[in-house]
Amino acid sequence: MRIALMADIHANREAFEACLVHARRHGAERHVFLGDHVGYNADPAWTLATIMDLVGKGAVALRGNHDRAIAEPSERMTPDAAVAIAWTRGQLGDGARRFLEELPLQIEEEDRLYVHAEVPAGLRWRYVLGAGDAERCLKATTAKYAFCGHVHLPALYGVAPLGRTATFRPPDGVAVELTARRHWFAVLGSVGQPRDGNPAAAYSMLDTARRELTCHRVPYDIAATADKIRRVGLPEALARRLARGL
Repeated sequence: MRIALMADIHANREAFEACLVHARRHGAERHVFLGDHVGYNADPAWTLATIMDLVGKGAVALRGNHDRAIAEPSERMTPDAAVAIAWTRGQLGDGARRFLEELPLQIEEEDRLYVHAEVPAGLRWRYVLGAGDAERCLKATTAKYAFCGHVHLPALYGVAPLGRTATFRPPDGVAVELTARRHWFAVLGSVGQPRDGNPAAAYSMLDTARRELTCHRVPYDIAATADKIRRVGLPEALARRLARGL
């Protein structure tokens, strides 16, 4: 099965649409959304309606910290993120709010575990920033493969039986074999707000039959997204950062 893995969409319609089209053209048979569907950008209602429709067709979705912040004002946010969340609350109807509140923190399927941030999933939302973090997470699960978002920086960690960890920066568009002798932890890039210096939207495709993971970068209309941010009155910094991928 070919599974399109998408994280940190952050209400960026143009980036999300571009990734959905790209995934469809590359044979995606299923979608998994790893949280932070809202925040930062200006299309939360459309983004959630699209995800809800796909979930109704068999996709799965998780809750991230920005999603939780819609119902939990106490969730810690940076100042710009807090402004965006406050604005987002006024854009969502009861159905979308209920959808976010009911999303799980983690989902396990066969030999795969999906979370938004760390393993085990919880409300601390700690970042997986290196091999030590990845090893700690893999020790907390029996899953062969674990996938998260939250960091906005794509990375891949392979832990060998003797505990030695290989760290990879996934090459764009190149399938990486997830060899059977290792356990794997993949940090996905962000669909809606990349932070690795590449402004193109990021998502990954998992081929379960081949045991391969491919990180894709997809260009989208950044100017249109930034213009929407400005038109609704969200912080200017959120518009400017998109073109820099930071």
